[in-house]
Amino acid sequence: MPRTALFPITFLLITAAVVVTSCGSSHQLKTVSITPATADAKNFANGQVPFTAAGTFSNSPSPVTLTSQQVTWCYGGLAAAGTPTAGRCAGNIAQFATVDQNGMAQCVPSFHGTVYILAGTEPVSMMPDGGTQLKVYGSAQLTCP
Repeated sequence: MPRTALFPITFLLITAAVVVTSCGSSHQLKTVSITPATADAKNFANGQVPFTAAGTFSNSPSPVTLTSQQVTWCYGGLAAAGTPTAGRCAGNIAQFATVDQNGMAQCVPSFHGTVYILAGTEPVSMMPDGGTQLKVYGSAQLTCP
């Protein structure tokens, strides 16, 4: 193949590589917000509260609704706890509410009080019993009647 024929192909491959690597690093999740920020389970059908997460990224479009592939939902513990660790999913402790990977939360029937519901990006946890610390996260409060 002549040398002049290789130039356009090489140029296109290098340009494509630069575009792909630059796009991946500039679209980073910066913040997560949860709606509603506070909810009372007694105001929702069957006590099931649908939370949604929105993310603000380092470039547009922002904010956008986040999917279960983009964030992890979890129970964050009692709101009345002395000093809960911000952004930490509860580990193997008594949980007073549940939340599924679509953000649908529900109180445990016999519990009365307020808990945190979290959504965020999850790093690898080395101690699952102690809970997982979310990197970028948002929190909401769920009141159980």
